[in-house]
Formats: sequence, structure tokens, C-alpha cells
Amino acid sequence: MEMVLWSVPQAVPGSEHNLKYSLFYGRPGVRLVGYDNERGKGDHRHYLDREEAYRFAGIERLMADFLADVRELRGQDVNHGQQ
Repeated sequence: MEMVLWSVPQAVPGSEHNLKYSLFYGRPGVRLVGYDNERGKGDHRHYLDREEAYRFAGIERLMADFLADVRELRGQDVNHGQQ
């Protein structure tokens, strides 16, 4: 799992906020869950083989949504390591 967020001076084209982010869960060469705001694509999420638009509603919501997707995929509580 890797989560990177940057504060940028102006919104990335396709987004309406001053953050650039990339949240990744998977293994080398395989993205299982991902949230990012790639230039021109704007805010979107990846879940297995699906890609869809994502409505950004703040950092806390972004983190909660990402971790919920990871928990769903793993079938466990990622924050506490419980199965």
C-alpha cells in the first residue's frame, strides 16, 4: 500500500482542488485499488479492472473511501489487521 498526497499551487487539470494524489494498493505490476487525479482525467478510482470517476470531497473522505475499498477486497479490517 502506498499513499502520496501533494499540495500544488493550482488545481491539476480535470480537478477542482489544490491536491495531487496517488493512492495504491496491490503488488508489483498489479494495481488492485487505486485513487488518483491524473492530469486531464481528474479525480478517479480504479478497483480491479474497473476505472470510474470519483467525486473528491476532502482528504478524510478520500482516505476513508480508499481504505474501505481495500478492506472490502481483503475481507478484513486494514487498520487493525483483523480478519
